[in-house]
Amino acid sequence: MAIMVKKSLCGLTADEIFRLIGPSGFSLSHAVSISNSIYKKRTVEISQITKIPKKLKDELASNTCSGIFMPVASEVSADKTVKYLFRTETGKEFETVFIPDNKRNTICVSTQSGCRMGCPFCVTARYGFRGNLSAGEIVNQIISIPGPGKVTHVVFMGMGEPMDNLENVLKACEIITAVWGLAISPRNVTVSTVGITPGIEKFLESSECNLTLSLHSPFIKERKMIVPVEKQYPVQKIIEIMKNYPVKKKRRLSLAYVMIKDLNDTDYHLEGLKTLLKGSIIRVNLLPYHQARNDPDTSSSAERMQFFKHNLVVSGISASIRKSRGIDISAACGLLATGLK
Repeated sequence: MAIMVKKSLCGLTADEIFRLIGPSGFSLSHAVSISNSIYKKRTVEISQITKIPKKLKDELASNTCSGIFMPVASEVSADKTVKYLFRTETGKEFETVFIPDNKRNTICVSTQSGCRMGCPFCVTARYGFRGNLSAGEIVNQIISIPGPGKVTHVVFMGMGEPMDNLENVLKACEIITAVWGLAISPRNVTVSTVGITPGIEKFLESSECNLTLSLHSPFIKERKMIVPVEKQYPVQKIIEIMKNYPVKKKRRLSLAYVMIKDLNDTDYHLEGLKTLLKGSIIRVNLLPYHQARNDPDTSSSAERMQFFKHNLVVSGISASIRKSRGIDISAACGLLATGLK
């Protein structure tokens, strides 16, 4: 006897919920009430969804589930960053990071279990690729974490390459920013990529969220060694797309530049960065490199990072240094999956 798999409400738009319940005579306002209960109130039990008739609750209970599932483990850093481990019913595992910072609460979400980009510096790549996450599984990382307070910012910088799972990422962004969803401003949502050109073009056209491109080196030969996707999608073309894209007010297009001592922090690299970004509004986020186990590479010094920032700013390029969080629990950029077996 086949077991009926109930449809998950988490991951559906208000319009999709309406298409689900409309044939039974229920309205769009009922659909919005359901989406508000799932995304804003984090309602796990269908019977507890408010502002809808009992008949609709009964119908939903027989055919659907909330789709909200809790993390199976967590670890707290000395700086109060929390890393959560999730496991789906099909066994896919992925990690999520909650970063509290005064009035700003940021959640770093994963878009895949593992990753297939193969960047040698990234621990997630060594974990391998176990599968894409659905839009519901992405959004669930935000609404299922116990008691983090109001989430103000979402960054797609966890496990996986967002442009390699673009349809689910775009749908998750819609849910995160919609008034019937989490109602977080697109200006507070940032999607990071190593650079898949068709995905970037579609993302820029289809979403108002911010975009960050991981660069690692301004020179093609070097970048090919560090970011394999460079061979198929040259970063110079992506930068030109970003330079020429008509950015709406307050939308940020930026580069993430992880600084590795003696590898990409020389004066030569600094001049390469300045040449690459000359005349653009693209911002540079300088990040320290995070060593994995048995890794011979180390991060550039704080002084060297400050030198890069100063020279970029003086040359007319907006730049900042990003502080790392959760290093002691392997929750920082490039380290996710170290706790997974």
